[in-house]
Amino acid sequence: MDTAKIEDVIGDFITLRRRGINMIGLCPFHDEKTPSFTVSPAKNIYKCFGCGKGGDPVRFIMDHESLSYPEAIRFLAQRYKIEIEETALTEQEKENRNLADSLYIINEFAKNYYQKNLFERQEGKAIGLSYFKERGFREHIIKKFELGYATESRDELTQSAIQKKFNIEYLRKLGITTSSDADFFRSRVIFPFHGISGKIIGFGGRTLSADKKIPKYINSSESEIYNKRNVLYGLYFAKEAIRREDECILVEGYTDVITLHQGEITNVVASSGTSLTNEQIRLIKRYTSNIKIIYDGDPAGIKAALRGLDMILEADMNVKLVLLPESEDPDSYLSSQGTEAFKAYLKKHEEDFVLFKTRILLSDTANDPIKKAGVLRDIVSSVSRIPDQIKRTLYIQQCAAMMDVPEYVLIQETNQVIRAEIKKKKFEGSQENLKTDQDEAEWLRKQVVKPVEASQDKFVWNDFWQEKEIAELLVVFGEKTTELTGETLAAYILRELIDFVDEFDHPLFKKILQECISKTENTTGITTNFFINHEDDEIKKFAVDALSSPYEYASWEKKGMLLQTQKMPEENYHRSSEMAVMRLKLKKIRRTIDKIEKEVASWPEDQINSGEYTIQLKVLLELIRMRNELAATLGTVTL
Repeated sequence: MDTAKIEDVIGDFITLRRRGINMIGLCPFHDEKTPSFTVSPAKNIYKCFGCGKGGDPVRFIMDHESLSYPEAIRFLAQRYKIEIEETALTEQEKENRNLADSLYIINEFAKNYYQKNLFERQEGKAIGLSYFKERGFREHIIKKFELGYATESRDELTQSAIQKKFNIEYLRKLGITTSSDADFFRSRVIFPFHGISGKIIGFGGRTLSADKKIPKYINSSESEIYNKRNVLYGLYFAKEAIRREDECILVEGYTDVITLHQGEITNVVASSGTSLTNEQIRLIKRYTSNIKIIYDGDPAGIKAALRGLDMILEADMNVKLVLLPESEDPDSYLSSQGTEAFKAYLKKHEEDFVLFKTRILLSDTANDPIKKAGVLRDIVSSVSRIPDQIKRTLYIQQCAAMMDVPEYVLIQETNQVIRAEIKKKKFEGSQENLKTDQDEAEWLRKQVVKPVEASQDKFVWNDFWQEKEIAELLVVFGEKTTELTGETLAAYILRELIDFVDEFDHPLFKKILQECISKTENTTGITTNFFINHEDDEIKKFAVDALSSPYEYASWEKKGMLLQTQKMPEENYHRSSEMAVMRLKLKKIRRTIDKIEKEVASWPEDQINSGEYTIQLKVLLELIRMRNELAATLGTVTL
């Protein structure tokens, strides 16, 4: 939205102060004492040089308020009192939206009913409120999490809802009412489940009865607005703290979450007694890549710590575990020890998951080689799931030392597991699309672990910086007219490099070049805003980074001192682009020369006089001439 001014939008959430042409403040996405969050009113973008976050006003609202793109647009439209035209919904879409709205309204009604029971009715105060206070919950935290109580009445809530003209089928769909039209939650304390936006999506109910036959916890039925695989208890209250701390603490139960929040440890959520799911992991990753899981310190807790965590590694997240003293849980330990002692314990006893798993499993082997081999395979199974090759290699080094086995053994075992996974994905036609043997070989080349000393190449071609420079020039100055030829800078660069597009190595820079070619062919023009608002998040982030700088030019002009020998940097893109184009051409031509020279040297003797050989030599000589001219212009020594 062009109307939305970045300084106004962000100024609603944090304090900004002027620094030169930009504005700075403390980043709302991570904890910092020295401002590294920069806002550029001229470019209408923001960039934090501490955590790397950046974008336009819409991106800020999406990240800060955890909204989707359409929701962020509506948020800004409401702020600026702009009417937005939305694509007409189909009848099915209207029906789905109306159903969801109705279910939210009924859940809100039920939540208010349970809360009123807790605070205003004798049964609720005597049983429910007493229970919460016995757990040490203060009234403000009870109200914050909107806790409630369901009375022992058979159908009081259901009848109240029917009197309010709520649809009985919706009440059953939500699991508030049973198929026999009785209240589903009875004689239980109630824990509402909040969605990311704060709306009530379901409930959990805990019995206070000592009868072993009665389930301790029961949950709402799954519905169009509630799926337990997609829910983390307390996330709505924890999301900002998780961003700020860059870490999510994961506990098991509702009361653990509430106790920690009351103790001002607010970056905490619960998986609600179920095994962690891929959907929950993706939820956490929206806010941080770091998870700290707290487990009870009994044997069952240790076993639980080792189950199902490989998928967190697979999501390229960093996992640490903390085992509490035996017979303690987060709720009891924080209540007895206090916040500062609890935090100190977490910091002192946190362990990396892979190393923790290696240590625990090794402790049970008693130097039995068969058991040790089993542990090795178990550890390899975890390590092989880590997408980042550098992380995998470092884990292998540390685990090999802990297990007292040669590093190459773990490397071989890890590569075998990865190869088996590739075969499986190829067979199942997975998202990797490994359709051919070449695809498989290329994917494998990127995945398998290689010892550092495995590479024997003395020199590896790498044009990253030259390609990056071209991409940055296109994004930042592409729409400007260059004094070199009188055309736009983008047109000049594309004309000069059109024969080298396929030679770009980095996929992002190649994609940016191709985007520019497409825009030029469609005569729609290339602008900086095109890249900032691009639908591809990778291009959008690159554009913001390219337009941002942690440095500012000294204000010599105000002091009467100007640059004498050259233009200001932001006005010198003409010369910069000319030099960048020549540098990239030189790199690409050198690579081609090297390739042809090797081919010519290995040419069969009986074909040296052939026409094809002659053509290769002529091409080689022309490339050498071009290389020498470019090198001379750039002042580069050519060997």
